[in-house]
Amino acid sequence: MQETEKRKMEHVEVALKEDVHTTASNGFEKIRFLHYALPELDYSKISLETTFLGKKLSAPFMVTGMTGGCTEAEKINSEMAGACAEEGIIFAVGSQRAMLEDKSLKKTYAVKKGAFLCGNIGAYQLKKYSPKQIQSAIDDIRADALCVHLNPLQEAIQKEGDTDWTGVLEKITILCRELSVPVVAKEVGSGINGEVARELEKAGCNALDVSGLGGTSWSAVEHYRSGRSGDVFRDWGLPTAEALKQCSNAVRIPLIAAGGMRNGLEAAKAIRLGASIAGAAAPFLEAQQEGGPAEVKKLIKKWKHELKTAMFLTRSKNLGELRKAKLLE
Repeated sequence: MQETEKRKMEHVEVALKEDVHTTASNGFEKIRFLHYALPELDYSKISLETTFLGKKLSAPFMVTGMTGGCTEAEKINSEMAGACAEEGIIFAVGSQRAMLEDKSLKKTYAVKKGAFLCGNIGAYQLKKYSPKQIQSAIDDIRADALCVHLNPLQEAIQKEGDTDWTGVLEKITILCRELSVPVVAKEVGSGINGEVARELEKAGCNALDVSGLGGTSWSAVEHYRSGRSGDVFRDWGLPTAEALKQCSNAVRIPLIAAGGMRNGLEAAKAIRLGASIAGAAAPFLEAQQEGGPAEVKKLIKKWKHELKTAMFLTRSKNLGELRKAKLLE
């Protein structure tokens, strides 16, 4: 077993077995909608439909990248992708570095089932792999977009981590220019600030996943793997709500709000603050482990109901109106 494949297995095992959540909140508890006791809407006619990067979705949700490149990942990704396809939302695989190193691992990522599928590669890996190689990996799984993940904290804690990040922004710029699918730059739990958001937009990124503080802490995951100082940085970063506010004020490209998102009400708040899509990983992984694709679909439906209820109570018959919903001062 290659080192990367072994590491992917360890990441899944630690995420499922250990407490690797931040102790800090994602910040959305501070956001409150003005309640309308007279909605003056027909609940059944409220629309959650949206378009993201040219693709139509039944709801503005995304199951964000978690895994790939190990035996357990094939079942996890396949079941998740199937559930997302049936519910009309986005699914993203984990880092495709493992399949770039070993083509036999392609099957753990090639799970497209008619859904909007996002590929995934680490930003640091752009220093090693050419746009042509990454394009091939995207083509192999028929992905509709590529997530480029920014994980400097994780790399700094990881015992095998890559820590020379000079020149990474230039590599992102080149990739955006040469890749045939949209590029989504994403953090993995520490947030993207407004300054970096502007740099990524200028580089040519088509969307940003702010992925802020409030959910899984990858420094905590690496702490369990290596015993290094990851726990000290468990709560490092920008809370998701703050990252979303900064990015919304800084750029015009679409934003994905992830990082501790746990229900459809938080998704509604994220959309009100400027997000096009709300995403999460851990709750959907836990659902898949509990009951397979049926449980994942159940959770997606629950999020849809919660989002729709928030819209009903704010007189928002569609997502465009939700973005203008009144908030309590």
